Amino acid sequence: MGTRTAYRTCPLCETSCGLRLTLDADDRVTSVTGDADDPFSRGYLCPKGASIGRLDEDPDRLPGPVVRDGDSWRAVDWDEAFAEVARGIERVVAEHGREALALYFGNPTFHTMAGILYRGPLGQALGTRNIFSASTVDQMPKHVACGLMMGDPWAVAVPDLDRTEHLLIIGANPAVSNGSLCVAPDFAGRLAELRRRGGRVVVIDPRRTRTAELADEHVFVRPGSDPALLFAMVHTLLAEGLTSIGVPVAGLARLRELAAPFTPEAVAAFCGVEAAVVRRLARQLAAAPTAAVYARIGTCTAEFGTLAQWLVDVLNVLTGNFDRPGGVMFARPATAEVHKSPEPFVSGRWHSRVRGLPETLGEFPAATMVDEIEQPGAGRIRALVTVAGNPVLSTPDGGRLDKALAGLDFMVAVDPYVNETTRHANVILPPPRILQMPHYDFLISTIQVRNYARYSPAVLPLEPGQRSEAEILERLTLIAMGLGAEADPSALPEQMLSAMLGAAVTIPGTPLTGADPAALRAGLNGEDGPDLLLDAMLRMGPYGLDRAALLKQPNGIDLGPLEPRLTEIVRTPSGRVELAPEPLGDDTARLRAAMERPPAPMVLIGRRHLRSNNSWMHNVPRLVGGSNRCTLQIHPEDVARLGLGDRARVSSASGELVVELEPTDTIMPGVVSLPHGWGHGGTPQRVAAAHAGVNANELTGGMLDVPSGNAVFNGVPVTVAPAPDGGRQPVG
Repeated sequence: MGTRTAYRTCPLCETSCGLRLTLDADDRVTSVTGDADDPFSRGYLCPKGASIGRLDEDPDRLPGPVVRDGDSWRAVDWDEAFAEVARGIERVVAEHGREALALYFGNPTFHTMAGILYRGPLGQALGTRNIFSASTVDQMPKHVACGLMMGDPWAVAVPDLDRTEHLLIIGANPAVSNGSLCVAPDFAGRLAELRRRGGRVVVIDPRRTRTAELADEHVFVRPGSDPALLFAMVHTLLAEGLTSIGVPVAGLARLRELAAPFTPEAVAAFCGVEAAVVRRLARQLAAAPTAAVYARIGTCTAEFGTLAQWLVDVLNVLTGNFDRPGGVMFARPATAEVHKSPEPFVSGRWHSRVRGLPETLGEFPAATMVDEIEQPGAGRIRALVTVAGNPVLSTPDGGRLDKALAGLDFMVAVDPYVNETTRHANVILPPPRILQMPHYDFLISTIQVRNYARYSPAVLPLEPGQRSEAEILERLTLIAMGLGAEADPSALPEQMLSAMLGAAVTIPGTPLTGADPAALRAGLNGEDGPDLLLDAMLRMGPYGLDRAALLKQPNGIDLGPLEPRLTEIVRTPSGRVELAPEPLGDDTARLRAAMERPPAPMVLIGRRHLRSNNSWMHNVPRLVGGSNRCTLQIHPEDVARLGLGDRARVSSASGELVVELEPTDTIMPGVVSLPHGWGHGGTPQRVAAAHAGVNANELTGGMLDVPSGNAVFNGVPVTVAPAPDGGRQPVG
């Protein structure tokens, strides 16, 4: 009695599956199943989605804003909280100027409507170049490679997974990650379908991952050597005349020059892959009727991340599989792609104060945020705003950053938790619970393997005294503009709508060309700013949809398979896909030099867990059980060779950890693996503290991929030795 059913999109990772929720009379989630009527996710459900009710009801979430009072927190109302934020920011600006402000966006901002819509306005309002985000600990090499090849950093081609006949996966584990920069619910099921229709799946990875177990072939490769292997495959295709380029390209002759030194024999020792295997992989790729090469975290977060992302798409182009069915293609989202710039991609428009690192997409590398806080002088960061982030656990040199944050003059965090980062804040502004927020995936819809749209209104209403995430970010943005804590929050979305609609009516060939902006605004439908912006962007989009149409289809709308659209996307000066962009050609010298270095005796890589997403899902009991443990995977041969017990001391140039061992032959000898996002402690998150683990980023230091500024987490040289106590677990 009294139960009801609600449908919503899962916002807990990129896959954005449809969920069917059952709630009791007290609005508590009693069951979660996959939405079998969702045309994209088709009923798929992972352990994270199944736990959305428990995550939503986490008793350790902050129910309202808090202000620091010495070493404790004091609950306040929203007006007092915003007044304190205004005072803190105004004080720092008055004493040190706006360059003393900084902003960090965490990964979840990509998965909420207000988070993605107000990222840009908040950064602009603060008026500082000190902008950082999880993008440079995750995916920036892909954006840089796409920007240099196609002139558009957001033009990320994804495998046409449901039609390809040969899939080569490098440094990715989509059966566990559910796909990353490639949205494909039930990726494992789609791989099985690929093989059932006679296709082939090959995985290249230092670990025999769950994805590798599902593949036709798994090839071990030394961490960080991926671009050399890819270059050797490019070399083979060019040398043997196995190319069938089907799109306009520039730089083919220069690519041939760059690939010349990377023969399969030249890279074999560096990569740990025999020359004959490299040639076979290249020939099979070229011979397949359709094929796609896909790479992700393991290649992005490495010393040559951008080179790897570039060469992945070079292979797709050379084999005739770029922008064609069954190859890699570009999604066509339902909303207008207003996040894209009409100008060709450039980076390095300004540089960081301490290390002189170039900006990319308006951001500095997250790895240098600690430098900018610690280093005295004009422009030193004195105040920090974080939104849905925990950089103490998710960026390099976490312990050093932890100490640096304690010395800030002011900090405000938009976050539901007191975590390892937000515990340093002066004010914490918690957004509502997950089920109290509407959901539409703006950016995720640009990397789906099938065109699709789904909007989820809030399942639960806001309680008295709560504020929506939209209002929190709107008021924070207006405060940053200098308009004070009392400014009307609706002013921000109205400014954005005015600019958006004013521009839309002047663009030839769109559904809104020549219309009256005022009449368009009057006709929009929505509960708040993000809803209204969504409605406008849908009306500006290619399918003739609006928010009302999505509300009528709570299970989502299938918009059809991916279609060729490269001519709409390329905005390089040449109007062609650039196969040998100069910055990447220059960076190949760094790769050649690395091949001459003596190999490190042991290297560290990360790993993903199906029940985990970065640092913020370890406070739910059902998500920290089973295999989701913070252990160091190591080959049994290395355990015996090094005389290790149950635990070991792992040291790098930047720190050391003592960690529990998990011997397994699924990892290459000479490689160890530690999951990302652990090291909990010193916060009220009780479950996370009981399963603390260790922070892998104590070992990663400030090493960067040069073209993108992305942090290096994979292929980090380490030393592994017996733990100080002999490596035996204490009894009792």
